[in-house]
Amino acid sequence: MSDDWGFDTAQVHAGATPDPGTGARATPIFATSSFVYESAEQAAASFLLDDLEGYGYTRMSNPTTAVAERRIARLEGGVVAVATASGQSATALSLLNLLRSGDHVVMAGQIYGGTSNLLGQRFAEIGIGLTVVPVDDHDAWRAAIRPTTRAFFAESIGNPIGAVADLEAIARIAHEDARVPFIVDNTLATPYLLRPLEHGADVVVHSTTKFLSGHGTVIGGVVVDGATFDFGAEPERWPGFHKPDAGHGSEGYWARFSPQRQAYSRRLRSTVLRDYGPAPSPFNSFLLIQGLETLSLRMRQHVANAEAVVQHLLAHPQVERVHFPTLPGTPWSATAQRLLPRGGGAIVSFDIAGGLDAGRRFVDAVRLFSHLANVGDVRSLVIHPASTTNSGQSPEQRLAAGIGPGLIRLSIGIEDAADLVADLDRAFAAALGG
Repeated sequence: MSDDWGFDTAQVHAGATPDPGTGARATPIFATSSFVYESAEQAAASFLLDDLEGYGYTRMSNPTTAVAERRIARLEGGVVAVATASGQSATALSLLNLLRSGDHVVMAGQIYGGTSNLLGQRFAEIGIGLTVVPVDDHDAWRAAIRPTTRAFFAESIGNPIGAVADLEAIARIAHEDARVPFIVDNTLATPYLLRPLEHGADVVVHSTTKFLSGHGTVIGGVVVDGATFDFGAEPERWPGFHKPDAGHGSEGYWARFSPQRQAYSRRLRSTVLRDYGPAPSPFNSFLLIQGLETLSLRMRQHVANAEAVVQHLLAHPQVERVHFPTLPGTPWSATAQRLLPRGGGAIVSFDIAGGLDAGRRFVDAVRLFSHLANVGDVRSLVIHPASTTNSGQSPEQRLAAGIGPGLIRLSIGIEDAADLVADLDRAFAAALGG
């Protein structure tokens, strides 16, 4: 693997070599739960984390999955990636690697409803506190810090209204004021449009279900560590990295693995993923690899189509407001112009005149767009967030996140733009006619 490869080359080749046993050029599916140890000595070394090259059990590592992990780490500019069974589990594990009962997280408000439920409800049940702040209010980020704060969390492009996080500004507050890692969900941007680790983030998560896989066929997630946060500066704040873990030797993860820049990722894989268990299927990892090989090609078409749809919506009389990261006039448009020179992605949202009822008639009337709860497919998708993906939030929480009763979210695919516009106009007519 060459450090000089461009993005298009790395998305095809990084992390993979022809199979040494068979010569197979495509990465094989290693459909096995476990792997034979060469000796009792090697088996013991594997459990003590003295042997990090071999494979023992697919819940912790698998050769097919390892190719996907290495490739995504290369595309994101990270050191190590750890794959999980879903995007939701990637978010959960990235934080549980840091948090204990009594700890606290500061999170951007303009964010996927499932993440809000996870941090606001499930984490609360195990004693982890949460403060939600507007993504562009940097004073609010600073004011939310508590002595128990242990992480900042945001989306690079917020779902569903396209709020763009000023990563450098939030990272400075996380590092200088809170002294905590900054975790960024980069699902909607993908590393083709934005690499958060280059702008101050410490850890990146993805739902690989979305654009990285790209075909709506598999569920998956990944955590990418930039190995930039110094857990050794204040050991008392990070006991999980400094106390020995049962069965894994007499040293903590920081002392043992920080020289290799693997303390966070090794603890994530060897304790949190191992014990909670949401490992990806090798078959899903194989399909993820197929998607990664065409990521940049698809993203270029996604972006071009999204921009065409945005222009059509801006001129439509039934559209009250369009939400797209690079549109002028939003609180984050200047940030978007700086961070997203290749475009604002493929998620376009808009408020339809007529509110809730018009929104429901609209989604019932589409024919080319698929009405379902996903994004990042090659096919164009549509949903009404207030009654689906964000329905677990209160009306006040939804409004604070910019989600009104008539908000429609589009995930723009790679079809002909003219066909997408025609389908939207069909749905607008149905919404207007009742």
